[in-house]
Amino acid sequence: MNIEGKNAVKEALDSQVNITKLCIAKNARDLQPIIDTARRKGIRIDFAEKAYLDRISQSGRHQGIIALAEDFAYCEVDDILQYAKSKNQKLFMLILDGIEDPHNLGSIIRVAECAGAHGIVIPSRRSASVNATVLRTSAGAANHMLIASVNNVNDVIRRLSENFVNVFCADMEGKNLYDTRLDGDCAFVIGNEGHGVKRLTAQLCGGVISIPQFGKVNSLNASVACGIICYETVRQRTKR
Repeated sequence: MNIEGKNAVKEALDSQVNITKLCIAKNARDLQPIIDTARRKGIRIDFAEKAYLDRISQSGRHQGIIALAEDFAYCEVDDILQYAKSKNQKLFMLILDGIEDPHNLGSIIRVAECAGAHGIVIPSRRSASVNATVLRTSAGAANHMLIASVNNVNDVIRRLSENFVNVFCADMEGKNLYDTRLDGDCAFVIGNEGHGVKRLTAQLCGGVISIPQFGKVNSLNASVACGIICYETVRQRTKR
Protein backbone atom coordinates (compact mmCIF):
# COMPACT_ATOMS: atom_id res chain seq x y z
CA MET A 1 0.00 0.00 0.00
CA ASN A 2 1.22 3.49 -0.87
CA ILE A 3 1.03 6.32 1.65
CA GLU A 4 1.41 9.59 -0.20
CA GLY A 5 1.99 13.19 0.82
CA LYS A 6 4.02 14.89 3.55
CA ASN A 7 1.42 14.87 6.33
CA ALA A 8 0.23 11.32 5.69
CA VAL A 9 3.77 9.93 5.63
CA LYS A 10 4.75 11.87 8.75
CA GLU A 11 1.74 10.54 10.65
CA ALA A 12 2.50 7.01 9.45
CA LEU A 13 6.09 7.28 10.69
CA ASP A 14 4.84 8.48 14.07
CA SER A 15 2.40 5.56 14.38
CA GLN A 16 2.68 1.78 14.29
CA VAL A 17 2.42 1.47 10.50
CA ASN A 18 5.04 -0.92 9.12
CA ILE A 19 6.80 1.14 6.43
CA THR A 20 9.24 -0.80 4.29
CA LYS A 21 10.61 1.99 2.11
CA LEU A 22 10.39 5.71 1.36
CA CYS A 23 10.60 7.02 -2.19
CA ILE A 24 11.55 10.70 -2.27
CA ALA A 25 11.86 12.99 -5.26
CA LYS A 26 15.40 14.32 -5.66
CA ASN A 27 14.24 17.93 -5.83
CA ALA A 28 11.65 17.70 -3.02
CA ARG A 29 11.82 20.37 -0.33
CA ASP A 30 11.04 20.57 3.41
CA LEU A 31 11.33 16.81 3.91
CA GLN A 32 14.43 16.68 6.09
CA PRO A 33 12.53 16.03 9.38
CA ILE A 34 10.78 13.08 7.73
CA ILE A 35 14.06 11.78 6.34
CA ASP A 36 15.69 12.05 9.78
CA THR A 37 12.84 10.12 11.40
CA ALA A 38 12.99 7.39 8.76
CA ARG A 39 16.75 7.02 9.19
CA ARG A 40 16.39 6.73 12.98
CA LYS A 41 13.92 3.92 12.41
CA GLY A 42 16.19 2.17 9.92
CA ILE A 43 13.77 2.57 7.02
CA ARG A 44 15.24 2.35 3.55
CA ILE A 45 15.14 5.61 1.58
CA ASP A 46 15.36 5.77 -2.20
CA PHE A 47 15.84 9.12 -3.94
CA ALA A 48 14.36 9.11 -7.43
CA GLU A 49 13.30 11.40 -10.24
CA LYS A 50 9.88 13.01 -9.80
CA ALA A 51 8.74 11.21 -12.97
CA TYR A 52 9.20 7.88 -11.18
CA LEU A 53 7.03 8.99 -8.26
CA ASP A 54 4.43 10.26 -10.72
CA ARG A 55 4.39 6.81 -12.30
CA ILE A 56 3.91 4.80 -9.08
CA SER A 57 1.59 7.32 -7.39
CA GLN A 58 -1.97 6.14 -6.87
CA SER A 59 -3.39 9.54 -5.90
CA GLY A 60 -1.49 11.81 -8.26
CA ARG A 61 -0.72 14.12 -5.32
CA HIS A 62 2.36 12.65 -3.69
CA GLN A 63 4.10 15.98 -2.87
CA GLY A 64 7.46 14.39 -3.61
CA ILE A 65 7.22 11.55 -1.10
CA ILE A 66 5.67 8.07 -1.10
CA ALA A 67 5.94 5.51 1.66
CA LEU A 68 5.55 1.84 0.80
CA ALA A 69 3.80 0.12 3.68
CA GLU A 70 2.05 -3.11 4.57
CA ASP A 71 -1.72 -3.14 4.10
CA PHE A 72 -3.79 -1.43 6.79
CA ALA A 73 -4.17 -3.55 9.94
CA TYR A 74 -7.83 -3.75 10.93
CA CYS A 75 -8.81 -4.53 14.50
CA GLU A 76 -11.65 -6.54 16.03
CA VAL A 77 -14.83 -4.99 17.44
CA ASP A 78 -13.73 -6.28 20.85
CA ASP A 79 -10.59 -4.14 20.59
CA ILE A 80 -12.74 -1.03 20.30
CA LEU A 81 -14.90 -2.01 23.27
CA GLN A 82 -11.84 -2.80 25.35
CA TYR A 83 -10.22 0.50 24.42
CA ALA A 84 -13.21 2.47 25.71
CA LYS A 85 -13.20 0.41 28.89
CA SER A 86 -9.46 0.91 29.41
CA LYS A 87 -10.00 4.69 29.30
CA ASN A 88 -12.93 4.39 31.71
CA GLN A 89 -15.14 6.20 29.19
CA LYS A 90 -18.60 5.63 27.79
CA LEU A 91 -18.41 3.96 24.39
CA PHE A 92 -18.29 6.32 21.40
CA MET A 93 -18.36 4.29 18.17
CA LEU A 94 -19.25 4.87 14.53
CA ILE A 95 -20.76 2.19 12.31
CA LEU A 96 -20.58 2.99 8.60
CA ASP A 97 -23.26 1.33 6.49
CA GLY A 98 -21.67 1.26 3.06
CA ILE A 99 -19.66 4.46 2.67
CA GLU A 100 -18.29 4.01 -0.85
CA ASP A 101 -16.29 7.19 -1.50
CA PRO A 102 -12.77 6.86 -0.04
CA HIS A 103 -12.64 10.66 0.39
CA ASN A 104 -15.75 10.50 2.56
CA LEU A 105 -14.30 7.62 4.54
CA GLY A 106 -11.05 9.51 5.07
CA SER A 107 -12.92 12.62 6.20
CA ILE A 108 -15.07 10.60 8.61
CA ILE A 109 -11.99 8.96 10.11
CA ARG A 110 -10.36 12.35 10.54
CA VAL A 111 -13.31 13.92 12.36
CA ALA A 112 -13.86 10.80 14.47
CA GLU A 113 -10.24 10.79 15.61
CA CYS A 114 -10.35 14.51 16.40
CA ALA A 115 -13.58 14.02 18.38
CA GLY A 116 -12.11 11.18 20.43
CA ALA A 117 -14.24 8.32 19.08
CA HIS A 118 -13.02 4.94 20.27
CA GLY A 119 -13.36 3.21 16.93
CA ILE A 120 -15.12 2.75 13.61
CA VAL A 121 -16.79 -0.32 12.12
CA ILE A 122 -17.02 -0.75 8.35
CA PRO A 123 -18.40 -3.63 6.26
CA SER A 124 -15.85 -5.74 4.43
CA ARG A 125 -17.90 -5.69 1.20
CA ARG A 126 -19.62 -2.96 -0.82
CA SER A 127 -17.74 -0.30 1.07
CA ALA A 128 -14.59 1.75 0.72
CA SER A 129 -11.63 0.17 2.49
CA VAL A 130 -8.67 1.90 4.08
CA ASN A 131 -6.32 2.56 1.19
CA ALA A 132 -3.83 5.23 0.19
CA THR A 133 -6.56 7.74 -0.70
CA VAL A 134 -8.26 7.25 2.64
CA LEU A 135 -4.98 7.65 4.51
CA ARG A 136 -4.18 10.87 2.67
CA THR A 137 -7.69 12.32 3.07
CA SER A 138 -7.69 11.48 6.77
CA ALA A 139 -4.42 13.45 7.12
CA GLY A 140 -2.93 10.39 8.80
CA ALA A 141 -5.76 10.05 11.35
CA ALA A 142 -6.43 6.50 10.16
CA ASN A 143 -3.09 5.49 11.66
CA HIS A 144 -4.40 6.47 15.11
CA MET A 145 -7.94 5.09 14.84
CA LEU A 146 -9.16 1.58 15.61
CA ILE A 147 -11.08 0.38 12.56
CA ALA A 148 -12.82 -2.98 12.40
CA SER A 149 -13.85 -4.54 9.09
CA VAL A 150 -16.76 -6.96 9.58
CA ASN A 151 -18.85 -9.26 7.43
CA ASN A 152 -22.17 -7.96 8.74
CA VAL A 153 -22.72 -4.66 10.54
CA ASN A 154 -26.19 -5.83 11.60
CA ASP A 155 -24.60 -8.49 13.80
CA VAL A 156 -22.53 -5.77 15.47
CA ILE A 157 -25.64 -3.66 16.10
CA ARG A 158 -27.48 -6.62 17.62
CA ARG A 159 -24.55 -7.37 19.91
CA LEU A 160 -24.21 -3.77 21.05
CA SER A 161 -27.94 -3.46 21.72
CA GLU A 162 -27.92 -6.65 23.78
CA ASN A 163 -25.15 -5.09 25.87
CA PHE A 164 -27.13 -1.89 26.57
CA VAL A 165 -25.34 0.34 24.07
CA ASN A 166 -27.58 3.03 22.57
CA VAL A 167 -27.36 2.53 18.81
CA PHE A 168 -28.62 5.52 16.84
CA CYS A 169 -29.33 5.59 13.13
CA ALA A 170 -28.80 8.91 11.36
CA ASP A 171 -31.80 9.66 9.16
CA MET A 172 -33.78 12.72 8.03
CA GLU A 173 -36.95 11.44 9.72
CA GLY A 174 -35.44 10.95 13.16
CA LYS A 175 -35.62 12.79 16.47
CA ASN A 176 -33.80 16.11 16.65
CA LEU A 177 -30.14 15.40 17.41
CA TYR A 178 -30.01 18.26 19.92
CA ASP A 179 -32.90 16.83 21.93
CA THR A 180 -31.25 13.41 22.27
CA ARG A 181 -29.07 12.35 25.20
CA LEU A 182 -25.71 11.14 23.90
CA ASP A 183 -23.69 10.97 27.12
CA GLY A 184 -24.06 7.22 27.63
CA ASP A 185 -22.60 4.28 25.71
CA CYS A 186 -23.42 5.18 22.09
CA ALA A 187 -22.86 3.95 18.56
CA PHE A 188 -23.94 5.96 15.51
CA VAL A 189 -24.85 4.37 12.20
CA ILE A 190 -24.00 6.55 9.18
CA GLY A 191 -25.48 5.43 5.88
CA ASN A 192 -24.41 5.27 2.27
CA GLU A 193 -23.92 8.57 0.43
CA GLY A 194 -26.83 7.97 -1.93
CA HIS A 195 -29.21 5.58 -0.20
CA GLY A 196 -28.69 6.23 3.48
CA VAL A 197 -28.96 3.46 6.07
CA LYS A 198 -30.44 0.18 4.84
CA ARG A 199 -34.00 -0.48 6.01
CA LEU A 200 -33.23 -3.60 8.07
CA THR A 201 -30.19 -1.95 9.60
CA ALA A 202 -32.26 1.08 10.61
CA GLN A 203 -34.92 -1.18 12.17
CA LEU A 204 -32.29 -2.79 14.40
CA CYS A 205 -31.24 0.55 15.87
CA GLY A 206 -32.70 1.66 19.16
CA GLY A 207 -33.22 5.25 18.01
CA VAL A 208 -33.18 7.49 14.97
CA ILE A 209 -31.62 10.95 15.06
CA SER A 210 -31.71 13.76 12.54
CA ILE A 211 -29.89 17.05 12.05
CA PRO A 212 -32.27 20.00 11.69
CA GLN A 213 -31.99 21.67 8.31
CA PHE A 214 -33.45 24.94 7.12
CA GLY A 215 -32.25 25.31 3.54
CA LYS A 216 -33.56 24.09 0.20
CA VAL A 217 -31.10 21.19 -0.09
CA ASN A 218 -32.53 18.27 1.85
CA SER A 219 -29.39 16.31 2.75
CA LEU A 220 -25.86 16.73 4.07
CA ASN A 221 -22.69 15.04 2.89
CA ALA A 222 -22.08 11.90 4.99
CA SER A 223 -18.82 13.17 6.45
CA VAL A 224 -20.33 16.56 7.32
CA ALA A 225 -23.31 14.92 9.03
CA CYS A 226 -20.94 12.64 10.88
CA GLY A 227 -18.93 15.63 12.07
CA ILE A 228 -22.02 17.36 13.45
CA ILE A 229 -23.11 14.21 15.30
CA CYS A 230 -19.63 13.60 16.68
CA TYR A 231 -19.25 17.10 18.05
CA GLU A 232 -22.73 17.22 19.58
CA THR A 233 -21.64 14.05 21.39
CA VAL A 234 -18.44 15.79 22.48
CA ARG A 235 -20.43 18.84 23.65
CA GLN A 236 -22.75 16.76 25.79
CA ARG A 237 -19.94 14.72 27.29
CA THR A 238 -17.74 17.68 28.15
CA LYS A 239 -20.25 20.31 29.21
CA ARG A 240 -20.07 21.50 32.82
